[in-house]
Amino acid sequence: MRRKIILFCKQIIIIFCLIFNLNYTVLASAFEYGYTSDGFKSVIHHHSESSYQHAWCSAHNGIEEFENSDKTRVDCLTDTHAIEFDFADKWAESIGQALHYSFMTGKRAKVILILENHEKQMCYFERVQNLGKIHNFDVEYVTPEILNIQDGKCQYKDCKCHKIKKKKHKFLNRIKYYFKNLSNND
Repeated sequence: MRRKIILFCKQIIIIFCLIFNLNYTVLASAFEYGYTSDGFKSVIHHHSESSYQHAWCSAHNGIEEFENSDKTRVDCLTDTHAIEFDFADKWAESIGQALHYSFMTGKRAKVILILENHEKQMCYFERVQNLGKIHNFDVEYVTPEILNIQDGKCQYKDCKCHKIKKKKHKFLNRIKYYFKNLSNND
């Protein structure tokens, strides 16, 4: 009888997980979220902004992290542009930074948005593009393809994709622990 109850509970939990995952994918947003060690919700990025910046800037003969007289740093400075790179969730910040860098360098402002999920995040690029037309700055986007990803990792060794993930998903660990303890109690 005890085994039947345990089996029934396992089936209920599995069904619950399947229902939860189906609803999550239907309601999925343009971004993947996680939580910091302090409990704050944050967007998860699989590759570092600097990796995208390096890939694009080196392909366009730019200077990375050019320091202005006010100690702010331009992500990439080319012969014609002062460029700010940012992930799509920071689209508004990128505009202000690019305009400031343009003011400091005398070069044309350019925002390059990083779209990790092209289909879902294109609306953020379109927002910036529309504002670029109105306020006279250039806009472009890059996707993970620029990183030449192989086996989930890019070529830039300082990128976060090369760092070992120490924490596993707490929910899945709790389920594994629960099932392990159930089978040990038999």
